Amino acid sequence: MMFRRNLARSAAACLAAAALTASPPSWAGPPFITDDPEPVELGHWEVYAFSAGAVGAADASGLGPSIEVNYGAAPNLQLHIISGMAYDDPSGQGARLGASDTELGFKYRFITPGEEDWYPQVGIFPLIEIPTGNASRGLGAGYVQAFLPVWIQKDFGKWTTYGGGGYWINPGAANRNYWFAGAVLQRQITKSLALGGEVFHQTSSMVGRGGSAGFNLGGIYDFNEHTHLLFSGGRGGILYAVDAAAVSNPATYYLAVQWTF
Repeated sequence: MMFRRNLARSAAACLAAAALTASPPSWAGPPFITDDPEPVELGHWEVYAFSAGAVGAADASGLGPSIEVNYGAAPNLQLHIISGMAYDDPSGQGARLGASDTELGFKYRFITPGEEDWYPQVGIFPLIEIPTGNASRGLGAGYVQAFLPVWIQKDFGKWTTYGGGGYWINPGAANRNYWFAGAVLQRQITKSLALGGEVFHQTSSMVGRGGSAGFNLGGIYDFNEHTHLLFSGGRGGILYAVDAAAVSNPATYYLAVQWTF
């Protein structure tokens, strides 16, 4: 299994690929697969309890319950971890539930414009996927994987756009290293609600399988300054996915409660 930022998923996952406050810093990343360059502020935390998956007519695969934790460890530097449970329910076989793979990473923003500057924020967010899940049961990738992306972001009043992409190192029999790219456009609709959408594409991640593309629509609702609901749904990929290639014509989802403090 692989995770984000946007939770992007490795190899097979492409068939399956923050916080707002009342008066906002912009939000980015979850509930979308495409990420952003904006780290958590120094000394602050983001904690997500989430589930994500691909659901077909007779099969399903995904994560949950799982936890994502981000911490602002230094100016412009965020530390990141995702861990929890994975599930796989292939057609004609029994459902499986167990520990997921673990994602570790850090986000570093190296271009930080002022409010009046024309140029965007730019950052990196390298990730390593540790194979702590049971690959033989469909609950993990079975190999250490890595993602090396660059993300950019620009805000225009109530509108925010961000995107970019990078290179997945994807070892394993019949696997290929591959590229991922995505873009998001979102808007603050009300004081408590923001909505957006994304498109994304990845090149072939496995011998005999072509590249693919997808989309997600979603948003964030603020219950208060510290508690938020994140949601998205789409086709073609999910944020944090177990190998969903076996899920036929899946609808995909992401649902989380986020605490910021």
